Amino acid sequence: MGARDTVAAYFGFDEHDTDLRTELLAGLTTFLTMSYIVVVNPSILGAAISVPGRTDAQTIQMIAVVTLVSAAVATLVMGLYANRPFGQAPGLGLNAFFAFTVVLGLGVPWQTALAAVVVEGVLFLVLTAVGAREFVINLIPEPVKFAVGTGIGLFLAIIGLEAMRVVAGDASTFVQFNPVFASDPVAVLAVLGLFFTLVLYVRGTKGAIIIGIITTALAGYVASLLGFSAFPADQAPEGTTLLSASLVSSSGLQYSAAGYDITPLVGAFVQGFQNVDALSFALIVFTFFFVDFFDTAGTLTGVGQVAGFLDDDGNLPDIDKPLMADAVGTTIGGILGTSTVTTYVESSTGVEEGGRTGLVAVVVGVLFLVSLLFVPLASAIPQYASHIALVMVAVLMLQNVAEVDWNDLTHAVPAGLTILVMPFTYSIAYGIAAGIISYPIVKTARGQVRDVSAGQWVLALAFVCYFFVRTSGILAGQL
Repeated sequence: MGARDTVAAYFGFDEHDTDLRTELLAGLTTFLTMSYIVVVNPSILGAAISVPGRTDAQTIQMIAVVTLVSAAVATLVMGLYANRPFGQAPGLGLNAFFAFTVVLGLGVPWQTALAAVVVEGVLFLVLTAVGAREFVINLIPEPVKFAVGTGIGLFLAIIGLEAMRVVAGDASTFVQFNPVFASDPVAVLAVLGLFFTLVLYVRGTKGAIIIGIITTALAGYVASLLGFSAFPADQAPEGTTLLSASLVSSSGLQYSAAGYDITPLVGAFVQGFQNVDALSFALIVFTFFFVDFFDTAGTLTGVGQVAGFLDDDGNLPDIDKPLMADAVGTTIGGILGTSTVTTYVESSTGVEEGGRTGLVAVVVGVLFLVSLLFVPLASAIPQYASHIALVMVAVLMLQNVAEVDWNDLTHAVPAGLTILVMPFTYSIAYGIAAGIISYPIVKTARGQVRDVSAGQWVLALAFVCYFFVRTSGILAGQL
């Protein structure tokens, strides 16, 4: 048996109706759409982590190295152990909570925040090992499970359109079409790239998303050489908020030997256990736990739906394995020195390219490791180009809404809230929470209280408690 046949047998190509070329292409696609985190995560955590004797640039590089290593390890576990095409890396939102709420906002040492991440990861490991995490996820009501894919699609669309500078913030309406679109080269180029990608996809061109991303990025470099420059965000009309952008990408990371020495971050969580207030520490772990738990649940369910992995009840078979990979990633990430590692919704881009096995994740993990040798691909691909994939996938994921029984209000209400709340709160977890809380309420209102299990009532109550803790100021009051 040759190497190709061995790989095919190990990952089950025949069982998943795929082949080596498709899996490799899907892995590259997922990596390109995830790779922005290699630049974004250091910039966010760098605002909160200060290492004595290291410059800000060296600290940012250290975090970038840790980001790459933790993402690679977690994703390789996902591919080789769980055999699922899901990529993992430090999660957006969770890193912002780590930096701006816990460390900068509440004054908690960054080492203590890392300790909370490690405790969360160990807790996930235990719950997954005993099957409790899978049990909780299976408590999610069916309409919520079927709505997750569409909600994630809208969530991706918001992220993508914002990075492409198609939409902008507005003080009155919160969001609007970029009022200076025609004079903003980034926005124009991004939209042209999107339509180019759509044309390729509709025509059935294999690798359409990759071709679209690379072509758009190259066009940006050419435009820059011709003298075009990005419309400065600070020149936008009054009241308008635009993300800073450039036709060419520059991560600002200057690699040095000191930057590669990550020993000040590795194991720093141990110091974080010193002089810890038990209640405040528990509240931080509680918040990390809930957001990561249900972000992961939503991502696995949503991407699993796109891939056709879900069974007739809307459950992901053998979900304990990808959950274990996620738990391992979180634990290792905290030990190495980064915020919570989670499964990425961008994995859906590789799934849309036909990826169905763990080889997709292996490719992503290897590319993260290769990126340690040179400037990460994320710094070569402008964000407005890579995020074309998010809008593409968002459009395709809308078809999942057809699975919901809209004629049954006890399904329509939870599903509708799940779909609407995700993009408008910028959180997958909040969308799932809205659906879970509303499900027993509408079932009871229709006289169908027997359809609601005791576990679903407990889950709904737990989310109510979570929202109270997260938004009442109790967390700030304890620190």
